[in-house]
This record gives sequence, C-alpha cells and structure tokens, in this order.
Amino acid sequence: MSALNNKRMTVDEAIDLIENADLKTLGRMATEMKKKLHPKGVTTFVVDRNINYTNICWVDCKFCAFYTHEKKEDAYILTFDEIDEKIDELIAIGGTQILFQGGVHPKLQIEWYEDLVEHISKKYPQVTIHGFSSIEIDYIANRSHISISEVLSRLQAKGLSSIPGAGAEILSDRVRDIIAPKKHDKDNWLEVHRQAHKLGVKSTATMMYGTVETTREIVEHFDHVRRLQDETGGFRAFIMWSYQSDHTQLKRELPTISKTTPNQYLRYLAVARLFLDNVPNIQSSWVTQGSYIGQMALKFGANDLGSTMMEENVVSAAGAANSMNQEEMIELIRDIGENPAKRNTAYDILERF
Repeated sequence: MSALNNKRMTVDEAIDLIENADLKTLGRMATEMKKKLHPKGVTTFVVDRNINYTNICWVDCKFCAFYTHEKKEDAYILTFDEIDEKIDELIAIGGTQILFQGGVHPKLQIEWYEDLVEHISKKYPQVTIHGFSSIEIDYIANRSHISISEVLSRLQAKGLSSIPGAGAEILSDRVRDIIAPKKHDKDNWLEVHRQAHKLGVKSTATMMYGTVETTREIVEHFDHVRRLQDETGGFRAFIMWSYQSDHTQLKRELPTISKTTPNQYLRYLAVARLFLDNVPNIQSSWVTQGSYIGQMALKFGANDLGSTMMEENVVSAAGAANSMNQEEMIELIRDIGENPAKRNTAYDILERF
C-alpha cells in the first residue's frame, strides 16, 4: 500500500516521488514499507555461483560486453566436467545455489539442456538450480519447435527449480528496440514468467536502467511486474542494477549517455519498494553499486543483499569489479543494526549469525 495515502501507489505518484521527493524522505518511506513486510529486521543473503555455460550468443545486445560469436577464438561451451569443478568449489564454501545463464546459443536444443539439468540435479541434489533467462527459454522453444510451457515443464522434470529475471532490462519496446533490437519484446518476457509461474516454477524480476529510458518507462516497468505478480504471485524478489558501459557497443554508439549516480539508484530502489507492494523481497545490487551503496540500499527498502557471487562474468566484463564474501556481508548487515541470515533460493532461512 502507498505510504502516501494508504491506497495503492499509482504510476503518476511514483514518477512524482522519483523526480521530486527529498532523498531522506524516500528512505524513511521505503524503510517503513520494508518494516511492514519484514518486521523482524532480518537481512538475508545467499551463497551461490554464477555459471555461464557458454558465452556464444546471437542476440548481440548492445549493452553487453560478455558475449561472443560461435566462430570467435574465445567462444566456449563448458563441459559437464568443467561445470562439476565449479559446483564442487561452491559446495566447499557452503554454497546452496547455482545461477545458470549463457549466451543464447544458436544451435543448442532442449535435449542438451535436459541432459545438463539432469546431470547436475542427480550428482548434486543439495544444490538448487536457478537458471535460464526468458530469452534463453524462448529461443530453446523456437529452436526445438515446442512451446515455452513444454520447455519449462521438461526442464522442471529434470530438476530446474526456478528462473532468474535476466533479460528484462526495461520492459519498454521503445527502449528494447534501441539497446537490444534482436531480443524478444516485453510481452514475451512477461509471458515466459507467466508460463513458469503457472507450472509452479518461481522466478525473480529484474531491471537494468541507465541507458535511454525515461522515468515513466522505469515506473511502467514496475507496473508490468506488479500486474503479473497480482495475476500469478510467482515473483520471489525484485532486483535492479545500473547499466555498466565499459567495452559495450552501446557506449560506442551513444557515448553521451550519462553515468548513473548513487542518488538515482537509491531513488529508484525506494520507489520500487513502495510501488511493488506484492513482491516480498527487494535485493541490493552491491555488485554494480559497491558495498557502501549496497549497504545504504538496506535503508532504502532492500531486505536482501543477494549473492556472495563466487563467480560473476557478465557485469564484470563491462567494468563492475566489486566483490564481497560471507563474512563481509555479515559485518555489513550488523553495522546498520540488522540481523544477518543465510538463505536458500526460496528465501528459507538456513543459518542465523
């Protein structure tokens, strides 16, 4: 419910807050909403590893510095043995989740993904598989000549637990046509998550801002997420981060795009917490913002620090170089008077500190 008038916040109210509200006021409002949803003062994190099974991608997003093409010298698809080594390292530090994402490989079909998920779920039943963005799932369906629902149900049967929100960027087709013209449109992104939720496959919602979007398009993105959550209840969390520009085609094409500021991040985050009254968890993006603003985010509506991120290749390829381990996260949370806890993918508490 809106902290303004005890009614649900409207798009216009949210735009006005982002553009005109005092930053400290926004922080107080978001904290009030956070305390209503999480009254025990617990801030969570997850120990996981991002595994990018391939860097081969045909979608050529202009904001991405990670992908390459199939015939390039640095192109790869990880072997199952290489993936196993990464999971063994994760388990050794108490990790519970792997985030699987690749490029959108032009040739891999559903059977390859089934074999991969089945291999991991059988060998490492204690590890949750949180994997495959909407564009990957959509393309697997197209390449394999089956429906999105069938892709999801077949992967679920092999051990897929949930899917990440990657690929949302800004849910505006105007923006998407500029920054990722080959990527599917906003309705496709929403439909993949809708189909996942219908099957009981939970997901997260994300947003990457800082390119060519307007304030209204940011809030309309929030609105798309809130509407789908009203319909399905399938989003566990919302995560937003800023565009990282180093080594990207978009920076070369539009060098005048302004670098985003911590003020912008905290404003958007606070209003996201107020607007998304039906999404239980808001994650801090310390990976792109740094540990200090990542900590500040906990005073602007975030109740989760996300992942210790044992491995991260995508935003780091575009210039983000922040890192944090479990002990650093625990101290950061304690430093602002909140109670740290390790969670799993489903936000179940595994350990308190």
